[in-house]
Amino acid sequence: MTLLSTALPVVEPLDQSLRDRLQHLIDTRTKPPGSLGRLETLARQIGMIQRTTRPSVTRPALIIFAGDHGIAHEGVSPYPQAVTAQMVANFLAGGAAVNAFSGVADLALEVVNAGVATPLDTSPNLVDIPVARGTRNFAHEPAMTRDEALEAMRAGAARVRHHAALGTNVIGFGEMGIANTSSAACLMSRLCGVSIDECVGRGTGLDNAGLAKKRNVLAAALERHPVSGDPLDVLATFGGFEIAMMAGAFLAAAEAHMVILVDGFIATAALVVADAIAPDVREYCVFAHASNEAGHRRMLDHFGARPLLALDMRLGEGTGAALAVPLLRAAVAFLNEMASFESAGVSDRDA
Repeated sequence: MTLLSTALPVVEPLDQSLRDRLQHLIDTRTKPPGSLGRLETLARQIGMIQRTTRPSVTRPALIIFAGDHGIAHEGVSPYPQAVTAQMVANFLAGGAAVNAFSGVADLALEVVNAGVATPLDTSPNLVDIPVARGTRNFAHEPAMTRDEALEAMRAGAARVRHHAALGTNVIGFGEMGIANTSSAACLMSRLCGVSIDECVGRGTGLDNAGLAKKRNVLAAALERHPVSGDPLDVLATFGGFEIAMMAGAFLAAAEAHMVILVDGFIATAALVVADAIAPDVREYCVFAHASNEAGHRRMLDHFGARPLLALDMRLGEGTGAALAVPLLRAAVAFLNEMASFESAGVSDRDA
């Protein structure tokens, strides 16, 4: 057992013993077999994650982790770094897209300062636990030390445990951080073994010249840092504090047998890190949507994932995860509330 495995949450593989029983319950509801499509496999997965034939969506929560990136100083984003802090204030004021979508989905929403560079105003609605005021510029040096990366992962895990103690059994993660698509692209390239050209997208709206510059900056950064097979080293080299906290949060949520809603490009990059540490974590994940950010579909292929939604979104913030919550509610509702052929007195096809 490595030092890393003892320092972070332990993820167990799903217990397969309920699979056949859940499938029988799904198949004997008053409908043709398979007629509810993806909702049927979703209901079975939720039941297996929660270790029950009566799964539920209880106090679903969404945690937004915010942090700044030193790589922003290389001009890889069209927005200034100050926007990270400004958007955190917007989340706290209830004015962002994720606030609106969380209200629709009846989600408990939490905002975490993982490492924003600009000082933030005190707020009772902000969990203020920064590791530092932004990461270092990985164009020149590692973004974090291993200890900082591990501290961030533990902090993310602690936030999940807080929600678990409040009864949450479904959780999603969002993010905010100018230049975090650059961090995610490098993590994807290094951990998935994919050319950086397949990972880099326009982020918050780069033009063609800006996109070419971003590719060049990130390709040079990858060349600068030696290849490592240790996911914590890769995270420390290229990651952001918000991505590291999300990676730890993924592990803690799986440890607590929560259903995890995976958002878009940045959140999936954090999952790539968590999965490299504990591959069983992916069994607890429901991939909410396919982001329109270049590279996300390639990352979904890495997991063999079939996202629930494809709405051409690329906002981040956890918006895709929030929109998927009603589908989880529908999946558990049909399993728990639909009559069986026997109880309803309806003849099934074999009769």
